[in-house]
Amino acid sequence: MMMRYKEEKEAKKEAFRKYLESSGAVDALTKVLVSLYQQNDKPSSALQFIQNKLSCPSISEHEKLQAELSDLQIRYNELLTAHQKTCKELEELKSSHASAMTSTKEATDDESAKDGLGL
Repeated sequence: MMMRYKEEKEAKKEAFRKYLESSGAVDALTKVLVSLYQQNDKPSSALQFIQNKLSCPSISEHEKLQAELSDLQIRYNELLTAHQKTCKELEELKSSHASAMTSTKEATDDESAKDGLGL
């Protein structure tokens, strides 16, 4: 009877271990513990460090991050629009420069042809 109890207990432990692994809890805890281990200056409270690393941001922190993300998205869109406008202007300048160079070359060629004919 004692042997059966030990087997059941081991089976429960194994099932729980598999549950923790499949849910990602083991990986999350491992990452936090590795992070704590790698700290040069160990925090005064290891438990507080672990809780902070595992916790989600508070509602106010989440709202602040959402507002910051929104502001950054607006700024990104503004910069992207400005960049596209600048690229378009650059292409127009390149095009007009190429046209001017072609016109200058044609004029120079015409001058050379006239000089060759003695005109």
